Amino acid sequence: LFLAVCAVGIGGTFQYGYNVSIINAPTQHIHKFLNETWTSRYRKALNPDLLTLLWSIIASIFSLGGLCGALVGGSMAIRLGRKGALLMNNVIAILASILMGISFPTGSFELLIAGRFLIGINAGIGLCVQPLYIGEVAPKHLRGAMAMGSSIFLTGGILTGQIIGLRELLGGEAYWPLLLSSSCFPAFAQLVLLPWFPESPRYLLIDRGDELSCARALKRFHGSSGYHREMEDIQRECSALDGEKPRKPWQLFTDRGVRWQLVTVIVVTMGQQLSGINAIYFYATYIFKQAGISAAKIPYVTLGTGGCECLTALTCGLLIDYVGRRCLVIGGYLLMTLWSTVLTFSLTYQDLYPWVPYVSMAAIFAFILSFGLGPGGITNTLTAELFIQSSRPAAYMIAGAISWGSFFTVGMLFPFIVTGLRQYCFLVFLLECLLVAAFIFLVVPETKNKSFLDIQKEFHKRNFGRNA
Repeated sequence: LFLAVCAVGIGGTFQYGYNVSIINAPTQHIHKFLNETWTSRYRKALNPDLLTLLWSIIASIFSLGGLCGALVGGSMAIRLGRKGALLMNNVIAILASILMGISFPTGSFELLIAGRFLIGINAGIGLCVQPLYIGEVAPKHLRGAMAMGSSIFLTGGILTGQIIGLRELLGGEAYWPLLLSSSCFPAFAQLVLLPWFPESPRYLLIDRGDELSCARALKRFHGSSGYHREMEDIQRECSALDGEKPRKPWQLFTDRGVRWQLVTVIVVTMGQQLSGINAIYFYATYIFKQAGISAAKIPYVTLGTGGCECLTALTCGLLIDYVGRRCLVIGGYLLMTLWSTVLTFSLTYQDLYPWVPYVSMAAIFAFILSFGLGPGGITNTLTAELFIQSSRPAAYMIAGAISWGSFFTVGMLFPFIVTGLRQYCFLVFLLECLLVAAFIFLVVPETKNKSFLDIQKEFHKRNFGRNA
């Protein structure tokens, strides 16, 4: 089971974290490439406004590709299987790496844009299908810890991208095409490793009706003596579905039986993106400068933020099946509320006392730790647990579309929010964190050690009324 999580993670959420991270290091080098290409092609200098537009397209088209990937990921998981969809997804990553790698020698920034769009599609599919696979192969008592593999590989991808992007490695001017095309290596690793593992047992029995292959897969994952309990759980879910086919996303919006599950997924997914984590990274460089850290050393200090996320993802993975989902995610949001308050005050009085910037630094790291301990890791886990087999792929398509849409919206609106509100922007995030914590406290039951059918029954009365 551990090796299966590693095999799906290296080509799944790792790619998302890695490709979000590596685009930051070569920013100035890509600007220079755009200027030189434009001058060579049109015999005139590139207008600064057009340069900003081209760079914005290169940076943000990744999220547009992610949205497209999220919309097709569920369908791929149904038609090709969870394992087949992940394997096919690597072909997209390799093609994207080739396009980004040859953009500089061919003098075509259009190839760079196309490559970023394709690697976004790859990340969108991976974020949709990887948690599906992990959630369906995990036993009840380990489901939370295994689902945290998605978050661990995502944060690991961010940290790896920060390290590889250092100027001593591939962050130098001569190597930026290699840096952007290096995402092919995780894709090749998954193509080598994943075929050794079986398809999702739930998919094999419930979607394909192949009981023999399901039993064989369960024996591989749980051993020949301990697979019977999982087999019985899958058979009960199969009987409850009574041959129901995988559903489309729009069918979930019209089904009263999943109304509150769907509302929960929408709220926690938007809450994760709008929690203020992007504001933290925006302010990090400014605060590090105020604390007296030289510009040359800031990339190394920034590695600490990536290390914090990895540490909390690992910690959350160890705690989630003992403490429970509700406690961690509510506690994470409440702690983020606290640190948003501290940051608002410390940024307001940043120049008043010499020690205040260090308070801001501590609050930044504490905010990141709080985010990783709860909202950062558990959101995807809840999406897997709140739906039964026929609705789960569609739920991930909806969650993915909302996540990528929120990611894109935050990227577009965030500069205006910061410019208008300055440090008081954290008051907006403070309110959002409080509201999401209150919603989870009032609506979402604990899902620890419960089967998917048990969780569905928990929501039944809420969906149909107390007398149902």
